[in-house]
Amino acid sequence: MNAFELVAAAFGIVSVFLSTRQNVLSWPTSLVNVTMYTMIFLEQRLYGLMAIQVFFAAVSIYGWYEWLFGGEAKTELKVSRTGSRLGAALLSIGLLGWLALYLVLRATNDSAPLIDAFFFAVSLVAQWMMARKLLECWPIWISINCISVPFFLLRHNYATAGQYAVFLVLAVMGWRHWKASLVASS
Repeated sequence: MNAFELVAAAFGIVSVFLSTRQNVLSWPTSLVNVTMYTMIFLEQRLYGLMAIQVFFAAVSIYGWYEWLFGGEAKTELKVSRTGSRLGAALLSIGLLGWLALYLVLRATNDSAPLIDAFFFAVSLVAQWMMARKLLECWPIWISINCISVPFFLLRHNYATAGQYAVFLVLAVMGWRHWKASLVASS
């Protein structure tokens, strides 16, 4: 475990905590986290996880704008539900993205192409949903975190595994807080 990974994990935890509270500062802290993890995952030959950091950076900029101006008449965006059509489309994108990226990554020297492709595709869907404040992003993050913790423990990435363990707790909190916010605004 090194200091760089610890700092990256700390920024990730702060970012997700701020997200659970719908605090727009979650997006700039996310930018720091994903920049640092791009370098960490490159070093570990986890190319899907490295590449997703670039997409996370783009979605962070998008989410930052959306949370501030994505609501009615360019106001603050409110928590909403994912409709069945959008949910089906996002599920399809996640599954097809997972398969396509797996086929690409297995042709490289990626150290874990199946799980790496899963993290990329499903996390991208969840992050976009978070940028749009769709409540159902949280159960997806819970699932991702449940898989991430043992994956990173087995790889001896203890700071990253710890980060995802905290993310798991924060995702449960975020789901509860966002659900209450949705009820309060109805």
